[in-house]
Amino acid sequence: MAGKREKPEEIVSKLRRVEVLQGQGATVAGTVRQIGVTQQTFYDGGMQRSQLVRLEALEKENQRLRRAVSDLTLNKRILSEAAKGNF
Repeated sequence: MAGKREKPEEIVSKLRRVEVLQGQGATVAGTVRQIGVTQQTFYDGGMQRSQLVRLEALEKENQRLRRAVSDLTLNKRILSEAAKGNF
């Protein structure tokens, strides 16, 4: 059974909390226990907070570009139909 997927915002907030707790002298084991993940999950995450922020920005840019492409494709089809005289 698949586990719950965290949203990028939730992951970033948990990573910030880990940084704060470790800055206060807490151990990795204690901090990951407080945010509700295992040490293996924490280390296997593979992404740092800056990488998650960059990923989120890239996803927004990708969404914007997809919208632009779909708008341009629609305009192209409308113009080609109008050029054929089939309107």
